[in-house]
Amino acid sequence: MTSISGNWLENRSEEFKASLAFSTRLPLVGATPQPATALANAAWAFPVTGLIVGLIGALVYALAHRLGLPAWPAATLSVAATLAVTGALHEDGLADTADGFGGGGSRDAKLDIMRDSRTGAYGVCALVLILLLRTAALASFADTYAVVWALLASHAAARAAMVTIMWLLPPARSDGLSFEAGGPPGEALAAAAAIAFVVLLFCLHPMRGFIAALVLIAIIALMAWLAMRQIEGQTGDVLGAVEQVGEIAVLLVALA
Repeated sequence: MTSISGNWLENRSEEFKASLAFSTRLPLVGATPQPATALANAAWAFPVTGLIVGLIGALVYALAHRLGLPAWPAATLSVAATLAVTGALHEDGLADTADGFGGGGSRDAKLDIMRDSRTGAYGVCALVLILLLRTAALASFADTYAVVWALLASHAAARAAMVTIMWLLPPARSDGLSFEAGGPPGEALAAAAAIAFVVLLFCLHPMRGFIAALVLIAIIALMAWLAMRQIEGQTGDVLGAVEQVGEIAVLLVALA
């Protein structure tokens, strides 16, 4: 029994490390390189990784506020901290998705544009809007505590939305990280959804958290429909776009 329990904990620990390695630039002591296929099993930990990213952003905001900075500079530094922690991974996905969906004529053209490292007008506009919305939302909360809870809730829940899209949609390409990783098992999706739902209820209070969950479900449905219509599946860029839109949605619900 002890051996089984130890193996279970060891497996979950490795999956959590894989989630951190994929989603952040945080140094991991003792971490070993994981194949892309490990990412699907690690999907349950995406919301937990989101909690860590949100906590770092919250600590930066609280410190800036403690030093006497007004809300807007504090919010800007908080957003900058989360960008540094994640390497702007999801923002890059949003920009590529906006460029591909907005600028490509055919499915193949859209996928080619999304793979291009250059950022076009659609991508730039999407990045400016998402960063402005996120900073403005954080700067508009009544106090530091509200910012902390909102950051934790938004980062955790938005990453659970990524897991749902991974599970719902097939890969749009026959190569790349999304194809190699594959879809997460049902238990990983259930765990990610449960973690995110509990975080929403706890951080935003039950009623507001429940509303945020409903809004997030609507966004998942909309993004899944859009991705299937545009490219007949999902890619890593689409997952990044889902995370960004979900993050903003939860922040705005928390602010309303």
